Parts: sequence; structure tokens; C-alpha cells
Amino acid sequence: MKTIVHMMRHGEVHNPEGILYGRLPGFRLSDAGAAQARQVADALADHDITHVFASPLQRAQETATPIAAAHDLQITTVDDLIEADNQFEGLKVAVGDGALSRPRHWLKLRDPFTPSWGEPYIQIAHRMLAAASTARDAARGHEAICVSHQLPVYTLRRFLEGQRLWHDPRVRQCSLASLTSLIYDDDALVDIVYSEPAGASDPRVTGA
Repeated sequence: MKTIVHMMRHGEVHNPEGILYGRLPGFRLSDAGAAQARQVADALADHDITHVFASPLQRAQETATPIAAAHDLQITTVDDLIEADNQFEGLKVAVGDGALSRPRHWLKLRDPFTPSWGEPYIQIAHRMLAAASTARDAARGHEAICVSHQLPVYTLRRFLEGQRLWHDPRVRQCSLASLTSLIYDDDALVDIVYSEPAGASDPRVTGA
């Protein structure tokens, strides 16, 4: 029995200050982000989607909305899909003009492999795997969407591919509104397919 779970990153966020907003409330999609969500909904219109899951954060809920509407489905909120916790939340972290240049923050950077500044990668991977498994079980023989965030989606992919979880964030293959599709044969994961229905974006853009 073939089941597909599309792990989707949310669309572009309205973030004129360029901060790392993390789990902060009130960050909505930009006009471009809303358009990206509609593009993905259009691309998936003829897919056999029976369930739509989303992170509780506003940008994920807004990204999931047109997809759910296109298939006459309700959005199920799943806490395991939330953005990674991060001690730099609410700050600018771009090189040259952000918190990383201030000595008082340097202790947070002591261990990039766990990482020391936020939720451990392995914890992210495990909760995202739980969310994917829940979606697979709910949509057996069909397709499901799980709208989440860049780091959680990419961490799950690296975990499933057997790669080390620490990595260079500048080279993540997880564009805005992209799909990392997990293909299952019964309970067995048999393939991972990455696609960008709304086009590519730069992973280095702070707060995207």
C-alpha cells in the first residue's frame, strides 16, 4: 500500500525587521508567501490528499489553508511540527549586524553539534518522525500534507537519509513552500522526493 506524506515548509513571512522569529506569535505570511501557498495548492489539486496537518504557528496555518480548502478538508494542528526552539529568537542574527557579533551571546555558540543555542537536532528529528508517522497512519493508501518549518523538515530528511544532523544552514535544500515527500510502502519508507512547486529561495535569508 503506497502512502505519501508531504513535509512542507511554510511560505515567505512578513518580517520587515529581519529577525529570527522562531516560535514568536503574530508572524503572518507576506503577500508573496500567500501566493506561494496558493501555487502549491494548485500544484496538488489533483493529488489524492485526505489529511492536512500543520504546526500551530500562524505562518504554517496560513500556508495549509488553501491546500485544505482545495480538498474540502479541515486542518489538524500538530505540536510536533512546530519550529525549533532557539535562544536567539527575537534577535537579528545576520552576519555583521546581529546578535552573533556581541560577546554576551558567544557562550550560546559553544557547541554547534547539539546545538547549544537551541533544541537538540535529535529531539527535532524524533518529534518530526512522530508527526510523519501519524500522518502516514491517518492517510494510508493516500496522501497527507504536514506544514512545518525549514529546520525541522530538513533535520528530519537528514535523519531519514542517515546523514549527520549538524550541518551548514546556508546549504539547506528546503526552499520556501517546498515539499519533502516521504513515500511509504506500507510502513516502510522507500523514497524521499524533493520538489519546489513555488520556486527556489535562498536558505540564507534570515527569518524567511
